[in-house]
Order: sequence, then structure tokens, then C-alpha cells
Amino acid sequence: MQSTKQAVFALGDREYGFDIMDVNTIEKVIPILPVANIPANFKGIIQLRGETIPVYSLRRKFGLPDVPTDDNTRYIIAKAGGMLVAYEVDQMKEIVQLEQDQLNEFPSILKSLNTSYVKFVTNVNGRLILGLDQNKLMAQEEEAMLNRKWDS
Repeated sequence: MQSTKQAVFALGDREYGFDIMDVNTIEKVIPILPVANIPANFKGIIQLRGETIPVYSLRRKFGLPDVPTDDNTRYIIAKAGGMLVAYEVDQMKEIVQLEQDQLNEFPSILKSLNTSYVKFVTNVNGRLILGLDQNKLMAQEEEAMLNRKWDS
């Protein structure tokens, strides 16, 4: 693994990171328009600078209960599967530079199809951070259904 700059965010008391090179922008709360018949991990859509962007709840993906949005809630806008997605997170923490020797492989005993989105684990000042690959977060069914929804 090469060194990386990560946008570190929180979901509850857990911390995760996206490669900053994959992040288009980070936005404060924007009103979400609910949409019928979309996968459960999606909350609806937002309008941002003339684009319609689906909102994906990482809390739902990781089996955490929904919480009300507040002043700390952010949308990390990134491309996944060729389209922009707004990943809803509880709070942005920081941008950190991680060197190659700080990146540890995700334990092989925990690797599965359901955890393929975890690229690495790191410890930053006593805080455990999981580096995520946003291109692997959505289940194939979610991505396929979402693409069909937008194409129709």
C-alpha cells in the first residue's frame, strides 16, 4: 500500500476514512427528498449545483440506527460506480496524511464479500481508523437498482 491522504469522518464513536483524491466535495446538510422504491441504505436525493445526487447512509450500511441530522452532519460527495453519491456521515474529523508504514492490512479472518470495502486499518494517536473504498461500499444489487432508477 502507498501513502495516502484521508478524509477522516465519524459515525458514532467509530472513525473511517476516504481517500481525499476520491472526494469531490464535503457539504453541510442539504434537504433530502425521499424517493420511493430505492434500496434501504439510501435516504433519498439532494440537489447540488444543478445535479441530482443520491444520499447513501453509512449508518444504515454498518447496521447503526438512524440519528437526526445536526450541525455536524456532512455529506461526502464522491464518485462510486461511475456516478456521484452523497455519503451521509455524523461528523468530519480531519484530513490526515498516512505513510505506507502506518497502513495495516485488514485482518484476513475478517475479510469477506461483506467487508471488501475496507482497504486498511490504521492507528492515529490511539484512534483506530478504517480506510474505506467507496467503490465497494454499495452491494451490487444496490448499485444496479440505483442505476436502473436513474436510467428510467
